[in-house]
Amino acid sequence: MSFDVVCFDCDSTLSRIEGIDELARRNGIFDEVAALTDAAMNGELALEEVYAKRLELIKPDKASIDWLAALYISELVDGVVETVAALQANAKQIHIISGGLRQAILPLAAQLGIPEQHVHAVDIEFGADGGYLDFARHSPLAVSGGKARICRRLRMQHSSLVMVGDGKTDLEAKQAGAYMIGFGGVVRRPLVEDQADCYVADASLTAILPHVL
Repeated sequence: MSFDVVCFDCDSTLSRIEGIDELARRNGIFDEVAALTDAAMNGELALEEVYAKRLELIKPDKASIDWLAALYISELVDGVVETVAALQANAKQIHIISGGLRQAILPLAAQLGIPEQHVHAVDIEFGADGGYLDFARHSPLAVSGGKARICRRLRMQHSSLVMVGDGKTDLEAKQAGAYMIGFGGVVRRPLVEDQADCYVADASLTAILPHVL
């Protein structure tokens, strides 16, 4: 099966970390925030129930976002660079669709040669001093069903689209008619393994290539 557009989740798919959880760890509130993230990714809570709550607890400033951006890159999943290069060599359009924080994901995208306009994530708003003000509350990616909305928009321009990710929110792409590959190389979630169109548990992301080229 071959696809025009290949979309990736970021956290636990392109990078081994869950970005918002790592910001919480830095602030000494990891257990509380990670439990909320996990409940959303396993389908026990709706994303909108946990999104604002996590950021209000953490209040990430610009310095923490820069720190997280570097961590995303240092924790790249095995095979990411080779996978993206192979897709680009085959003229595939690559997008990142993430409920993570856009300013922290952009440097990783730049390193992989993915254009800024192909990064769909949640923007953070900072004050003049770089302190945390708020997040883009209108973002579809801060609520359940957001990944389906982005995929639907992309499918209006492209006939075939695949979403690669590890969590319940990535399964939402199926609502938009996308093919969904569950990636369990970092975290294996039974719900995703059960409901994905195809599931890859290899530690290297290159294992998805036979399914998308």
